[in-house]
Amino acid sequence: MADPASVAKKIIANVEQAIVGKRPQLVLAMAAWYCEGHILLEDVPGVAKTMLARALARSVGCAFKRVQCTPDLLPTDVTGASIFNQKTVEFEFRPGPIFAQIVLADEINRATPRTQAALLEAMAESRVTVDGATHVLEPPFLVIATQNPVDHEGTFPLPEAQLDRFLMKFSLGYPTIDEELKMLEMLRKRHPIDTLPVVVGAEELRECQASVRDVHVDPKICRYLMQIVHDTRGHEELALGASPRASIALYRASQAMAAIRGRSYVLPDDVKRVVAAVVTHRLILKPESRLRKVSAESVVQEIVSEIAVPTIPAESSSA
Repeated sequence: MADPASVAKKIIANVEQAIVGKRPQLVLAMAAWYCEGHILLEDVPGVAKTMLARALARSVGCAFKRVQCTPDLLPTDVTGASIFNQKTVEFEFRPGPIFAQIVLADEINRATPRTQAALLEAMAESRVTVDGATHVLEPPFLVIATQNPVDHEGTFPLPEAQLDRFLMKFSLGYPTIDEELKMLEMLRKRHPIDTLPVVVGAEELRECQASVRDVHVDPKICRYLMQIVHDTRGHEELALGASPRASIALYRASQAMAAIRGRSYVLPDDVKRVVAAVVTHRLILKPESRLRKVSAESVVQEIVSEIAVPTIPAESSSA
């Protein structure tokens, strides 16, 4: 079996040849990939959201397709369609870009709700049904969607049900001056992503995804992460708390974070590292809370700070 820690280290080091100063976000992206989850990147234009998806795909040598979402994009433009072949006098299925192993849905909030929904079955079940026929998608399957939080004209905000399908949502943010200077130097002759090598095979990544499920989670850790999720459901600032899907996502993401850090057991720190990316986009603030500029991130931080951190005996942590 491939070692998740060493595989993640190879991929992150390779991606960092093209993207500067985003180590925490790259670790989160690897954790989501190990969980067989999907990623929503929400940030302003020009901070390497698309480049991150391309760099991950090149690092693993997986089939990569990009869908530029626009209001006139049809569901069949994503899933594919049956085309009549005049030579054989039969309908033939022509697969769409969703049949790649890594799919970038660029500016997903510009697609209509109907087209956004075309991604739901693929994201939830790794399969697509077209004209009554079900097609299984080749693993490892990953959807990375991007959206611009500033430009709201001509957009269709993702509904809560679809936001819940994304395992993680996070932002890349602006680089520091030194990081941006380094970026300019890297881009002086050509873009480094054009020369990124393949460092890990798709089969190795699938082995890592399987081994992450074996990471031990102590019952105290389970209760700790469940308490975080449960406390969102009755919080005075929230109109809607996290769903049971969030509990599963937090559990799996904590396992992946532990594996990436070279451990076979989960610590409370692993839960803390992923909780914001996993939970915040699943919460809905009350209108009066938004008026007071309360954020979902601050609510999650408050909840985590008020819950006692469990102590795990050494013998149980290595079980």
